[in-house]
Amino acid sequence: MADSQTAAAARPRRSAEERKVLAGTLVGTTIEWYDFFIYAQAAAFVLAPLFFAPLAEENAPLAQVVSWASLGISFLFRPLGAIVAGHLGDKYGRKMILVLTLVGMGGATALIGMLPTHAVIGVWAPILLIFLRIVQGFSAGGEWGGAALMSVEHAPRNLRSTFGSYPQIGVPIGMLLATAFMTLLTSSMSEEAFMAWGWRIPFLSSVVLILVGYLIRRAVDESPVFKEMQLRKKESAAPLGVLLKSHKKNVILAALIFAANNAAGYLVIAFFASYGANVLGMSRESTLVASFIGGLGWLAFTMLGGRLGDRIGKIRTFQIGYGIIILWAIPMWFLLDTASLPLFTLAIVILTIGLGPSYGPQSALYAEMFPANVRYSGVSIGYAFGSIIGGAFAPMIAQLLLNRTGASWTIGVYIAALAIVSFVAVSLVPKSVEGSDLHVDEAHREHLAAHPEDAPLVEKSVRPDGSR
Repeated sequence: MADSQTAAAARPRRSAEERKVLAGTLVGTTIEWYDFFIYAQAAAFVLAPLFFAPLAEENAPLAQVVSWASLGISFLFRPLGAIVAGHLGDKYGRKMILVLTLVGMGGATALIGMLPTHAVIGVWAPILLIFLRIVQGFSAGGEWGGAALMSVEHAPRNLRSTFGSYPQIGVPIGMLLATAFMTLLTSSMSEEAFMAWGWRIPFLSSVVLILVGYLIRRAVDESPVFKEMQLRKKESAAPLGVLLKSHKKNVILAALIFAANNAAGYLVIAFFASYGANVLGMSRESTLVASFIGGLGWLAFTMLGGRLGDRIGKIRTFQIGYGIIILWAIPMWFLLDTASLPLFTLAIVILTIGLGPSYGPQSALYAEMFPANVRYSGVSIGYAFGSIIGGAFAPMIAQLLLNRTGASWTIGVYIAALAIVSFVAVSLVPKSVEGSDLHVDEAHREHLAAHPEDAPLVEKSVRPDGSR
């Protein structure tokens, strides 16, 4: 009886802590990806004529390729951002780094909204645009790994995939916010007004992010969850050389597993809307509405994918998701090319049926692929390199294929080929890793034995099994 009373008393505290973890990981990813997607949608519609004007006048399709390239270049700086954020986080604390990355992302985005165009300052316009895009990528590089591990390591063993889907759904939620904002603007003003000044509003609104960063700092001043995140980073980070020497195979597999999902996801985020408006002649509002509905599908199926990972296994869930993408990647273009809004939307939604299962279980599977002493580095670097291989230049490659062949279905061949690679990569992960002991408590004890000065970081933290 005493034991049951103790367990009953412990459950509310544990549930409150779990809710705090899940809310924290969701909010952070949503805020940062909102800013990322605002740029992606601007790249689809306005950056080529405004910032690459001479090229746009001479060769509009090539200018659009360059615009997509400016989207992808920031991904090259995300690994560097992850390394620097980790180093500074160890030295000065994760709280400060979280605020700095949010402010860096929000500040760079707001400054893009203030940039003079090529017509005003000439070549300096694209140079400054790309510089601020690099700042965005650098700022986004440091947080996903921490959010993913916090959600998974606080989960009961049979709910890791469900808990791990929370930082994942921040991506489609960020997309929904960005798309809704852009849709509202384009439907409420003329084309001339939007191109003259309306496109700046979503970027300038990111000054709100600086305020959010300040509020987060105040909110986490005494948060045991945040203190534990700081300790997790110190326990499970490893230099890149050490990681690649001992765990190179799993880093490569992690990157390849994510590549196809990230590439297909960036088609949903930005390319489809651009393709519908610029190539098929659909209205910009219609293509944004289709993207918004696609974002809702991505959100719903990512949550479903997280739950399926716990029910039927994470590897099998990934395989189902990538199987759907492989089968649908080419046929969907024949629906898109009808330029019918219902069919255009349906094509995107069916793609998200595959995106969800190949994204929802990612945090949990990655955590199980790496031992505790290198987990943070392994998860973060695998994710960063996967995004470079996959989504960084996916819209640019899609545009190049379209320009070269004139056949949209060739883009589907590219996505299907990537999905086959990712399907094989996830199939090479041993099923024995699923549900394995993450050795969180063991790493915790070993680290504190070697670094007793870190004990205050977790003075109130709750362990995944409910102990303190």
